[in-house]
Amino acid sequence: MTIAAEEAAFTLHVKRYAHTLNLAAQRALKITAVARLLGRVRRNVNFFRRSTTANHMLKEKQRLLQLPKHKLMMDVVTRWNSAHDMLERFLEQQPAICAALLSSEVRKTEKDLCTLTESDVTTAEEVVSALKPMKEATQYMSKEKTPTLSVIAPLQDTLINGLKPIEGESAVIKEMKAAMSGDLQKRYIDLRATLHACSAMDPRFKSLPFLTENQRQEVYDGLIAEAQDQPMPSELSLWSVVEEGTGKCNGSADDEGMASEEETVDDGVRFKEGESSQGQHPPPRNPKPSCPLAALLGGERYGGGAQPKTNTQEHQAKEQMTRYKEADLLEVKEDPLVWWKEHQYEYPLLSHLAKRYLCIPGTSVSPERVFSTAGDIVTAQRSALLPDHVDQIIFLNKNLKRM
Repeated sequence: MTIAAEEAAFTLHVKRYAHTLNLAAQRALKITAVARLLGRVRRNVNFFRRSTTANHMLKEKQRLLQLPKHKLMMDVVTRWNSAHDMLERFLEQQPAICAALLSSEVRKTEKDLCTLTESDVTTAEEVVSALKPMKEATQYMSKEKTPTLSVIAPLQDTLINGLKPIEGESAVIKEMKAAMSGDLQKRYIDLRATLHACSAMDPRFKSLPFLTENQRQEVYDGLIAEAQDQPMPSELSLWSVVEEGTGKCNGSADDEGMASEEETVDDGVRFKEGESSQGQHPPPRNPKPSCPLAALLGGERYGGGAQPKTNTQEHQAKEQMTRYKEADLLEVKEDPLVWWKEHQYEYPLLSHLAKRYLCIPGTSVSPERVFSTAGDIVTAQRSALLPDHVDQIIFLNKNLKRM
């Protein structure tokens, strides 16, 4: 995907954040103590998957201990979160595993079983706890129907703060956190301005609490400058026009030249208030005769002359940004695109800008899932499967659990 972006000469390329999390987590899993722990767990899991006697005994112990009848999971080298899942499932079934391994029927079939000590179990629990935020972040950032670019900056800040060492933690966990934090901190340095702007245009994170006051104002000023320089969207331009009120001085209706509030008539052509013909505004009304007070106090000193026009696009951009910042924050679980659709006429300039920033980075998660599943199905022993049958098996593999 990176090569495709480079060949397409994209001016801005934001790498997939889930891949960034994968690199950081892989560093933590390569720590000697963690790698040794994973090796021991992997050896036990492989034993129960290989031995029918041990597997039968495990199911019996699950029934007696009233544990979920889940199968043990084996990790995959290409997916770091599978190591987390393997440890989590192993800890869930730890009572049944220990009981099964103490059985003489199981012991006599395997002489060199590597059982976990209490220290190993404690370390496994700490590793699962340390990796859990990374896994949850990876799952969210792999979505394809929700804008995720604006989530990178606040999520990055939250993860790095959560990886700070805590007093009383073991040396292994501190080393894991340092490895993941160090890897995350060196990412997206050149894209921080863009990521901050994306977060500011997201009504869930617009307060930018992870920045200083000066940094926040710099981001807002940059967005205002960008909004005022962009062409006004044609479908929203009429909504951004502020109608000027018509002041009246006390006098007779004849002096004011009463006009119909519902229609404006000019040269035999009728327009309803606010409508136009062929995209043009209604013809202006004939000027009303001035009242005596206007003749006495008119002129440039008291408002008889034209006032400087302040309803420029720059003024609109600043005013919309002020109201946008003062509006309530959107809940994190809500969709920012839906919010902008509902408020596009309230913030016409900013809503047009939000469409550019609230996007979904390119991701290869779905193709990877398909090819990973296909690789499990089409093996050397099943290479004669027809393409249509492979498609059907993949579909069933991904959807049977939901039915």
